[in-house]
Amino acid sequence: MALYKFLDTILDDRPIDIYNRGDMYRDFTYVDDLVRPIRLPIDAVLGRPENGTVPEGDSLSPVAPYRAVNIGNSDKVRLLDFVDAIEDCLGMTAKRNYMDMQMGDVPATWANAELLQTLTGYRPRTGFRNGIAKFVAWYRDYAGK
Repeated sequence: MALYKFLDTILDDRPIDIYNRGDMYRDFTYVDDLVRPIRLPIDAVLGRPENGTVPEGDSLSPVAPYRAVNIGNSDKVRLLDFVDAIEDCLGMTAKRNYMDMQMGDVPATWANAELLQTLTGYRPRTGFRNGIAKFVAWYRDYAGK
């Protein structure tokens, strides 16, 4: 959502709001890296360990054969690096409106997808800069900008 919002705003020559003055970190995952890992855990073995103890880090329910599995790059990206990459792809500089942290927000958040990799062997392959470049190309075609 941030990428779409930032692109639209920058291309319309409006300032983008950058909270916590850009000192924030997020995990950005390219959409193509989300489709396959949504399907893969369906086939992951859900049986109980023979000793009945669920390994640390495994979200296997103690009463049902289900797990919660994070999907993401497991890598935090600094918000200002994210904005810089967008500017590089667009060949233009954003008007930046640096703001204080929003109430209730957190300075850093990213996925821990170790369980996904343990269960399926899958790791996302698209780096955030490459994902931004692909999205910018799609957006410019889609929006005609």
